[in-house]
Amino acid sequence: MKQGAVVDVVVLGEPLVEFSADRPLTEAEDFRLSFSGDALNVSVAAAASGAAVALVTRVGRDELGRRLIRFAADRGVDTRWMAEDAGATGAYVVGADPSGEREFCYMRYGSAASRMTPADVDRSPIGEARVVVLSGITAAISDTCAHAVRHAAEAASGRVVYDPNYRPRLTGPEAARAVLADVAPHAALVKISAPGDSGALLGLTDPREVIRACLDLGARAVAVTCGERGVVLGEPDAEPIEIPAVPAEKVVDQTGAGDNWIGALSAWLARGEPLHQAVRAGVAAASISLAGQGGTGRVATREEITRLIA
Repeated sequence: MKQGAVVDVVVLGEPLVEFSADRPLTEAEDFRLSFSGDALNVSVAAAASGAAVALVTRVGRDELGRRLIRFAADRGVDTRWMAEDAGATGAYVVGADPSGEREFCYMRYGSAASRMTPADVDRSPIGEARVVVLSGITAAISDTCAHAVRHAAEAASGRVVYDPNYRPRLTGPEAARAVLADVAPHAALVKISAPGDSGALLGLTDPREVIRACLDLGARAVAVTCGERGVVLGEPDAEPIEIPAVPAEKVVDQTGAGDNWIGALSAWLARGEPLHQAVRAGVAAASISLAGQGGTGRVATREEITRLIA
Protein backbone atom coordinates (compact mmCIF):
# COMPACT_ATOMS: atom_id res chain seq x y z
CA MET A 1 0.00 0.00 0.00
CA LYS A 2 1.43 3.37 -0.95
CA GLN A 3 1.69 6.27 1.48
CA GLY A 4 -1.63 8.07 1.62
CA ALA A 5 -3.52 5.28 -0.15
CA VAL A 6 -7.05 4.43 0.84
CA VAL A 7 -7.27 1.66 3.42
CA ASP A 8 -9.89 -0.94 2.54
CA VAL A 9 -9.44 -3.33 5.46
CA VAL A 10 -7.75 -3.00 8.85
CA VAL A 11 -7.12 -6.16 10.89
CA LEU A 12 -6.24 -6.05 14.59
CA GLY A 13 -4.68 -9.16 16.08
CA GLU A 14 -1.71 -11.45 16.59
CA PRO A 15 0.25 -13.08 13.75
CA LEU A 16 2.04 -16.22 14.81
CA VAL A 17 4.96 -18.38 13.83
CA GLU A 18 3.39 -21.65 12.71
CA PHE A 19 4.84 -25.13 13.03
CA SER A 20 2.47 -27.40 11.09
CA ALA A 21 2.57 -31.13 10.52
CA ASP A 22 0.80 -33.31 7.99
CA ARG A 23 -0.10 -35.80 10.74
CA PRO A 24 -1.92 -35.46 14.09
CA LEU A 25 0.19 -34.04 16.91
CA THR A 26 0.07 -37.36 18.75
CA GLU A 27 2.10 -38.86 15.89
CA ALA A 28 3.89 -36.03 14.06
CA GLU A 29 7.68 -35.73 14.11
CA ASP A 30 8.38 -33.38 11.19
CA PHE A 31 7.05 -29.81 11.11
CA ARG A 32 6.97 -27.10 8.47
CA LEU A 33 7.75 -23.54 9.57
CA SER A 34 5.49 -20.84 8.22
CA PHE A 35 3.45 -17.92 9.54
CA SER A 36 -0.22 -17.86 10.41
CA GLY A 37 -2.58 -16.83 13.19
CA ASP A 38 -6.10 -15.60 12.52
CA ALA A 39 -5.11 -11.95 12.02
CA LEU A 40 -2.38 -12.76 9.49
CA ASN A 41 -4.56 -15.30 7.67
CA VAL A 42 -7.37 -12.75 7.31
CA SER A 43 -4.95 -10.05 6.15
CA VAL A 44 -3.30 -12.21 3.51
CA ALA A 45 -6.66 -13.49 2.23
CA ALA A 46 -8.08 -9.97 1.99
CA ALA A 47 -5.00 -8.76 0.11
CA ALA A 48 -5.26 -11.71 -2.30
CA SER A 49 -8.84 -10.62 -3.00
CA GLY A 50 -7.60 -7.21 -4.07
CA ALA A 51 -8.05 -5.15 -0.90
CA ALA A 52 -5.59 -2.62 0.49
CA VAL A 53 -4.96 -4.19 3.91
CA ALA A 54 -3.23 -2.92 7.04
CA LEU A 55 -2.36 -5.30 9.89
CA VAL A 56 -2.16 -3.67 13.32
CA THR A 57 -0.10 -5.72 15.76
CA ARG A 58 3.20 -6.14 17.59
CA VAL A 59 5.88 -8.72 16.84
CA GLY A 60 9.09 -9.61 18.64
CA ARG A 61 12.24 -7.60 18.05
CA ASP A 62 13.96 -10.71 16.77
CA GLU A 63 14.73 -12.69 13.63
CA LEU A 64 11.34 -14.39 13.49
CA GLY A 65 9.53 -11.10 14.05
CA ARG A 66 11.38 -9.47 11.16
CA ARG A 67 10.82 -12.53 9.01
CA LEU A 68 7.10 -12.42 9.81
CA ILE A 69 6.90 -8.77 8.76
CA ARG A 70 8.63 -9.64 5.49
CA PHE A 71 6.25 -12.58 4.95
CA ALA A 72 3.23 -10.27 5.31
CA ALA A 73 4.72 -7.58 3.07
CA ASP A 74 5.52 -10.11 0.34
CA ARG A 75 1.81 -11.01 0.29
CA GLY A 76 0.59 -7.47 -0.16
CA VAL A 77 -0.12 -6.51 3.46
CA ASP A 78 0.78 -3.00 4.67
CA THR A 79 3.17 -3.66 7.55
CA ARG A 80 3.69 -0.08 8.79
CA TRP A 81 1.56 -0.83 11.84
CA MET A 82 3.35 -4.07 12.73
CA ALA A 83 5.43 -2.62 15.57
CA GLU A 84 8.48 -4.39 16.98
CA ASP A 85 8.28 -5.02 20.72
CA ALA A 86 10.47 -6.41 23.48
CA GLY A 87 8.21 -9.45 23.90
CA ALA A 88 8.70 -12.64 21.91
CA THR A 89 6.86 -13.38 18.68
CA GLY A 90 4.01 -15.77 19.46
CA ALA A 91 3.93 -19.25 17.97
CA TYR A 92 1.81 -22.37 17.79
CA VAL A 93 2.02 -25.99 16.73
CA VAL A 94 -0.76 -27.69 14.79
CA GLY A 95 -1.24 -31.12 13.33
CA ALA A 96 -3.11 -31.40 10.04
CA ASP A 97 -6.48 -33.10 10.27
CA PRO A 98 -8.84 -33.00 7.26
CA SER A 99 -11.82 -33.73 9.53
CA GLY A 100 -11.29 -30.39 11.28
CA GLU A 101 -11.06 -31.92 14.75
CA ARG A 102 -7.61 -30.44 15.25
CA GLU A 103 -5.92 -29.08 18.36
CA PHE A 104 -3.51 -26.19 18.66
CA CYS A 105 -0.64 -25.95 21.13
CA TYR A 106 0.08 -22.26 21.71
CA MET A 107 3.33 -20.61 22.75
CA ARG A 108 2.14 -17.04 23.11
CA TYR A 109 1.96 -16.20 26.82
CA GLY A 110 3.53 -12.76 27.30
CA SER A 111 4.07 -12.40 23.54
CA ALA A 112 4.68 -9.06 21.87
CA ALA A 113 1.14 -8.90 20.48
CA SER A 114 -0.40 -9.71 23.84
CA ARG A 115 1.02 -6.38 25.03
CA MET A 116 -1.18 -4.37 22.66
CA THR A 117 -3.36 -1.66 24.20
CA PRO A 118 -5.95 0.85 22.96
CA ALA A 119 -2.98 3.09 22.08
CA ASP A 120 -2.17 0.69 19.24
CA VAL A 121 -5.68 1.26 17.91
CA ASP A 122 -5.29 5.03 18.16
CA ARG A 123 -2.07 4.99 16.12
CA SER A 124 -3.66 2.82 13.41
CA PRO A 125 -5.60 3.78 10.26
CA ILE A 126 -8.85 2.36 11.64
CA GLY A 127 -10.57 5.70 11.14
CA GLU A 128 -9.91 5.50 7.38
CA ALA A 129 -10.84 1.85 6.85
CA ARG A 130 -13.95 0.69 5.08
CA VAL A 131 -13.94 -2.58 7.05
CA VAL A 132 -12.32 -3.37 10.40
CA VAL A 133 -11.85 -7.03 11.34
CA LEU A 134 -11.82 -7.97 15.02
CA SER A 135 -11.61 -11.37 16.65
CA GLY A 136 -12.43 -13.07 19.91
CA ILE A 137 -8.96 -14.61 19.78
CA THR A 138 -7.37 -11.17 19.97
CA ALA A 139 -9.54 -10.29 22.96
CA ALA A 140 -8.60 -13.56 24.68
CA ILE A 141 -4.82 -13.27 24.68
CA SER A 142 -4.62 -10.58 27.37
CA ASP A 143 -6.68 -8.05 29.30
CA THR A 144 -5.04 -5.16 27.44
CA CYS A 145 -5.89 -6.78 24.11
CA ALA A 146 -9.51 -7.17 25.23
CA HIS A 147 -9.55 -3.43 25.96
CA ALA A 148 -8.03 -2.78 22.53
CA VAL A 149 -10.72 -4.84 20.78
CA ARG A 150 -13.53 -3.02 22.55
CA HIS A 151 -11.88 0.34 21.82
CA ALA A 152 -11.49 -0.56 18.14
CA ALA A 153 -15.13 -1.65 17.91
CA GLU A 154 -16.27 1.71 19.24
CA ALA A 155 -13.88 3.62 16.98
CA ALA A 156 -15.08 1.75 13.87
CA SER A 157 -18.73 1.35 14.84
CA GLY A 158 -20.82 0.19 11.90
CA ARG A 159 -17.80 -1.01 9.91
CA VAL A 160 -16.78 -3.97 12.08
CA VAL A 161 -16.70 -7.61 10.99
CA TYR A 162 -16.44 -9.70 14.16
CA ASP A 163 -15.60 -13.37 14.50
CA PRO A 164 -15.86 -14.75 18.08
CA ASN A 165 -13.53 -17.59 16.99
CA TYR A 166 -13.91 -19.25 20.39
CA ARG A 167 -10.82 -21.14 21.59
CA PRO A 168 -11.33 -22.88 24.96
CA ARG A 169 -7.56 -23.14 25.44
CA LEU A 170 -7.40 -19.33 25.47
CA THR A 171 -10.52 -18.22 27.31
CA GLY A 172 -13.74 -19.35 28.94
CA PRO A 173 -17.27 -19.04 27.55
CA GLU A 174 -18.34 -16.28 29.96
CA ALA A 175 -15.46 -13.99 29.02
CA ALA A 176 -15.93 -14.69 25.30
CA ARG A 177 -19.68 -14.09 25.61
CA ALA A 178 -19.03 -10.73 27.27
CA VAL A 179 -16.80 -9.57 24.40
CA LEU A 180 -19.40 -10.66 21.86
CA ALA A 181 -22.08 -8.69 23.71
CA ASP A 182 -19.87 -5.58 23.77
CA VAL A 183 -18.77 -5.75 20.13
CA ALA A 184 -22.04 -6.85 18.48
CA PRO A 185 -23.73 -3.41 18.68
CA HIS A 186 -20.87 -2.01 16.57
CA ALA A 187 -20.77 -4.88 14.06
CA ALA A 188 -21.86 -4.65 10.44
CA LEU A 189 -21.54 -8.44 10.51
CA VAL A 190 -21.02 -11.08 13.16
CA LYS A 191 -19.69 -14.31 11.69
CA ILE A 192 -20.25 -17.19 14.11
CA SER A 193 -19.89 -20.94 13.68
CA ALA A 194 -22.59 -23.39 14.73
CA PRO A 195 -22.40 -25.42 16.82
CA GLY A 196 -18.76 -24.61 17.69
CA ASP A 197 -19.00 -20.96 18.72
CA SER A 198 -22.73 -20.63 19.15
CA GLY A 199 -23.15 -23.61 21.47
CA ALA A 200 -20.46 -22.40 23.86
CA LEU A 201 -21.30 -18.70 23.81
CA LEU A 202 -25.07 -18.63 23.31
CA GLY A 203 -26.24 -22.12 24.26
CA LEU A 204 -27.82 -22.35 20.80
CA THR A 205 -27.13 -24.51 17.77
CA ASP A 206 -30.05 -23.82 15.42
CA PRO A 207 -28.78 -21.22 12.89
CA ARG A 208 -31.98 -19.19 12.93
CA GLU A 209 -32.00 -19.00 16.70
CA VAL A 210 -28.33 -17.98 16.64
CA ILE A 211 -29.13 -15.23 14.15
CA ARG A 212 -31.93 -13.89 16.30
CA ALA A 213 -29.74 -13.91 19.42
CA CYS A 214 -26.93 -11.97 17.71
CA LEU A 215 -29.36 -9.50 16.15
CA ASP A 216 -30.84 -8.97 19.61
CA LEU A 217 -27.32 -8.11 20.81
CA GLY A 218 -27.25 -5.32 18.24
CA ALA A 219 -25.45 -6.78 15.20
CA ARG A 220 -26.64 -5.43 11.85
CA ALA A 221 -26.22 -8.81 10.16
CA VAL A 222 -25.23 -12.33 11.17
CA ALA A 223 -23.61 -15.12 9.15
CA VAL A 224 -23.80 -18.53 10.77
CA THR A 225 -21.29 -20.95 9.28
CA CYS A 226 -22.39 -24.57 9.43
CA GLY A 227 -19.51 -26.49 7.87
CA GLU A 228 -20.55 -28.63 4.93
CA ARG A 229 -24.11 -27.28 5.22
CA GLY A 230 -22.97 -23.83 4.18
CA VAL A 231 -23.96 -20.49 5.69
CA VAL A 232 -27.22 -19.03 6.93
CA LEU A 233 -27.27 -15.24 6.56
CA GLY A 234 -29.69 -13.12 8.54
CA GLU A 235 -30.57 -9.43 8.74
CA PRO A 236 -33.28 -7.58 10.68
CA ASP A 237 -36.78 -7.70 9.17
CA ALA A 238 -35.76 -10.27 6.56
CA GLU A 239 -36.03 -14.02 6.24
CA PRO A 240 -32.64 -15.75 6.65
CA ILE A 241 -31.16 -17.00 3.42
CA GLU A 242 -29.11 -20.16 2.97
CA ILE A 243 -25.88 -19.99 1.00
CA PRO A 244 -24.58 -23.46 0.15
CA ALA A 245 -21.04 -24.61 0.77
CA VAL A 246 -18.68 -24.95 -2.18
CA PRO A 247 -17.29 -28.52 -2.36
CA ALA A 248 -13.52 -28.55 -2.06
CA GLU A 249 -11.50 -30.09 -4.86
CA LYS A 250 -8.92 -31.25 -2.32
CA VAL A 251 -8.88 -31.36 1.48
CA VAL A 252 -5.46 -31.29 3.15
CA ASP A 253 -6.00 -29.17 6.24
CA GLN A 254 -8.84 -27.04 7.59
CA THR A 255 -6.56 -24.69 9.53
CA GLY A 256 -7.40 -21.09 8.66
CA ALA A 257 -10.44 -21.85 6.48
CA GLY A 258 -12.64 -19.55 8.55
CA ASP A 259 -9.99 -16.83 8.43
CA ASN A 260 -9.82 -17.06 4.64
CA TRP A 261 -13.62 -16.76 4.68
CA ILE A 262 -13.41 -13.54 6.70
CA GLY A 263 -10.58 -12.12 4.60
CA ALA A 264 -12.30 -12.58 1.26
CA LEU A 265 -15.65 -11.38 2.60
CA SER A 266 -14.06 -8.23 4.05
CA ALA A 267 -12.30 -7.43 0.79
CA TRP A 268 -15.48 -7.79 -1.21
CA LEU A 269 -17.47 -5.72 1.27
CA ALA A 270 -14.82 -3.00 1.19
CA ARG A 271 -15.15 -2.83 -2.58
CA GLY A 272 -18.91 -2.27 -2.33
CA GLU A 273 -20.23 -5.76 -3.11
CA PRO A 274 -23.63 -6.72 -1.62
CA LEU A 275 -23.45 -8.66 1.63
CA HIS A 276 -24.81 -11.92 0.21
CA GLN A 277 -22.27 -11.81 -2.63
CA ALA A 278 -19.45 -11.10 -0.18
CA VAL A 279 -20.55 -14.14 1.87
CA ARG A 280 -20.49 -16.28 -1.27
CA ALA A 281 -16.93 -15.06 -1.92
CA GLY A 282 -15.96 -16.02 1.62
CA VAL A 283 -17.44 -19.49 1.21
CA ALA A 284 -15.48 -20.00 -2.01
CA ALA A 285 -12.23 -18.75 -0.47
CA ALA A 286 -12.63 -21.12 2.48
CA SER A 287 -13.16 -24.05 0.12
CA ILE A 288 -10.05 -23.25 -1.90
CA SER A 289 -7.96 -22.83 1.27
CA LEU A 290 -8.57 -26.45 2.28
CA ALA A 291 -6.03 -27.60 -0.31
CA GLY A 292 -3.10 -26.06 1.60
CA GLN A 293 -1.22 -26.99 4.75
CA GLY A 294 -1.44 -24.41 7.51
CA GLY A 295 -3.33 -21.14 7.70
CA THR A 296 -1.68 -19.46 4.71
CA GLY A 297 -0.75 -22.55 2.72
CA ARG A 298 -3.35 -21.96 0.00
CA VAL A 299 -4.93 -18.54 -0.41
CA ALA A 300 -7.48 -17.83 -3.13
CA THR A 301 -7.12 -14.88 -5.49
CA ARG A 302 -10.06 -12.69 -6.43
CA GLU A 303 -9.99 -14.19 -9.93
CA GLU A 304 -10.21 -17.75 -8.58
CA ILE A 305 -13.11 -16.82 -6.30
CA THR A 306 -14.93 -15.08 -9.14
CA ARG A 307 -14.61 -18.13 -11.37
CA LEU A 308 -15.82 -20.46 -8.62
CA ILE A 309 -18.96 -18.50 -7.76
CA ALA A 310 -19.83 -17.46 -11.31
